[in-house]
Amino acid sequence: MRQLLSKRSFILTAFSFALARVSYSSVENVQVFYPNIPSIAKYFGTKARYEEVNPYLLDDILAVNESLFKPPSVDCKPVHLTAVIRHGTRYPTKKNIRKIRRLYDLVSSKAMNSEKWLHDIKNEWKMWYTEDMDGQIVEKGRNDHRHLAVRLAKSFPALISEENLRSNRIKFITSSKHRCVESTIAFKEGLMNLWNIKDVEFGHEINDALMRFFDQCRRFIEDVENNKTALKEVDLFKSTAEMKRVQMNVANRLQLEYSQITPEYANDLKQYWKRGYGHDINRKSSCTLFHDVFSRLDQAANEIRFGHVTEAVTIQVGHAETLLPLLSLMGFFKDETPLTAGSYASQQNRTFRTSGIVPYAANLVLVLYDCEKGLRLQLLLNERPLTFPNVSHAAPLYETVRELYKDLLQGCNFEEECEVPRNSCSKCSEL
Repeated sequence: MRQLLSKRSFILTAFSFALARVSYSSVENVQVFYPNIPSIAKYFGTKARYEEVNPYLLDDILAVNESLFKPPSVDCKPVHLTAVIRHGTRYPTKKNIRKIRRLYDLVSSKAMNSEKWLHDIKNEWKMWYTEDMDGQIVEKGRNDHRHLAVRLAKSFPALISEENLRSNRIKFITSSKHRCVESTIAFKEGLMNLWNIKDVEFGHEINDALMRFFDQCRRFIEDVENNKTALKEVDLFKSTAEMKRVQMNVANRLQLEYSQITPEYANDLKQYWKRGYGHDINRKSSCTLFHDVFSRLDQAANEIRFGHVTEAVTIQVGHAETLLPLLSLMGFFKDETPLTAGSYASQQNRTFRTSGIVPYAANLVLVLYDCEKGLRLQLLLNERPLTFPNVSHAAPLYETVRELYKDLLQGCNFEEECEVPRNSCSKCSEL
């Protein structure tokens, strides 16, 4: 009986992982036919494809919606751009590859019904993932960044320019993870190919303190990462009627034993409690990155008074775990009521949907403009305008934004927020 329950514990969870990966990661092995993209693709959470957020890219991967990138007014001149970008599409982790392998073996040998779709799965699904692929970037992921680089250069030609690249006014910072380094290199390749640059190489800085701050925040590690009760709402949701209904429907279609599945809400619930608003330290762990972004904006704001900004562009490449805490710290995608196990029905129209917030190659872009009436700050998420919380103007005065975040700018000290009292830190010696 225990063995049967163990088998039930992964079947459909792995099935959802497999569906997600097949739709975008397998592009290196098979030709992709866009009309066959499943309608559920937009619900893949942090494993969503960037094109699901901007479907027009399916027709033209280098397309730019120029109406979305207009300066605040005709008298405004862009003087600095900072972009925080997630790495491109990657392979599943070793852990999930093992789950998919077990699912593949199970469906191949146990799933039964006479419908054509199951027959096709059994005959056409080839399990080609190997454990050495463990989280590595795929060619699609490199192209995510090559193409993004070109689109941003087309959108902000005065800043992301060949002249600024050659004069080292574009700075590249990345997490040490291979998928981030490779994404950064691909971004640079996109620019070099755009301008046919072949006579010079451009470096990048590895900075985990900025791009993997969560690894260095003791309080986050102690209170959330290593705390089995930190995600209790996720565990509770797995036993709700809504979850059981989904589980039973899918299990019946496959004619397998009753099993567990992790639908979109459960994925969002996990991210909410582990990287978002669920625990205060989730947001506060990004204090270092928050201050870094504003220090660059402040530097540009100060230098433009003298007519020249030293660093025109900063490209910072990290993870979904880099962007979600920062966006939460800044007050974006905060629903009126917290996401809980019991709020599934009432949260159907929630704003906290990770598929649209942090797909692969997600990007948060802040553009500082010098205008006649003062400096203004424009914000874009995934190449779409995003307004600051409680601010109506699409590109408010920079001093208005600084006033909005006054408390964070004057506080939000990483060392203080992440410090764990010695008497409550059982694993500090291991960190």
